[in-house]
Amino acid sequence: MTASIETIGFIGLGVMGEPMCGHLARRSGKTVMAYDLNPAPLARLAEQGVASATPEQLAASCQVILFSLPDGKAMQAVVALLEPHLRPGQCIVDTSTSSVAMTRTIGARLEAKGILFADAPVARTRDAAARGELSIMVGASDSTFAYVRAILETMGTDVTHCGPVGCGQVVKILNNMLVFQHTAALAEAIALGRRNGVPPEVLLPTMAVGSGDSFVLRNHGMKSMVPRVYPDRAFSVRYSMKDLSYALEMADEAGLDLKAAKLTMERLKEAERQGHGDQYHPVVLEVIDPL
Repeated sequence: MTASIETIGFIGLGVMGEPMCGHLARRSGKTVMAYDLNPAPLARLAEQGVASATPEQLAASCQVILFSLPDGKAMQAVVALLEPHLRPGQCIVDTSTSSVAMTRTIGARLEAKGILFADAPVARTRDAAARGELSIMVGASDSTFAYVRAILETMGTDVTHCGPVGCGQVVKILNNMLVFQHTAALAEAIALGRRNGVPPEVLLPTMAVGSGDSFVLRNHGMKSMVPRVYPDRAFSVRYSMKDLSYALEMADEAGLDLKAAKLTMERLKEAERQGHGDQYHPVVLEVIDPL
């Protein structure tokens, strides 16, 4: 029997994690404790009632501990740090984007010790995180999903149970693969339109009221690619390469040759080679359509 949730831990207070933790503190009605290497978000969240704690203190005090970390390697390291201190009945929820194979290995190991595990990667933008309107894709047993659903609903408007452990990562990774491919296709359209007399500020709004409309067009395209503004601390080229590498890893394991995904990876790599690695990933436009 799992313990009732009174205290929740949160590890990783970056661009997405900080607002997610803030919503959790304001909306859950539970005690929230958090850890990050950077003291600045901890100081900001303290004003919302979030207590600073070490990972060991989180393991000792929290029934549920959430992660929002840069990649699977970071997730693996944090699990290794916490694991000796965890007890049966506690629950780990990884909202990071991590390798499917790694997620399933860690989930199986923890569940063999009686520790619940859910992968719950998040989608949409940092603005959506700030509004508490994320899409959260969950891989977990039915009972674990029921246990953590209300927690996740403090941060997202769409919380979907995608299947057993690992399935949340599958859906998130494929979602991002499509976003990156669509962004590259949109860059091709912008380049071709511009060279044929239609500027992107005309092309994209017109396509947005036609059958070529999409979330990527209205957000990545209109807000970033038309003005050619690619801020740091958004979803960077390097993060995109990391997520797309997980998709290609899945493809290799499934025996599939995803040519479009491989071409998109080459364009992201070229963007990194040109010095755009830390910039928002629609900067791939500068590879396809340099001014």
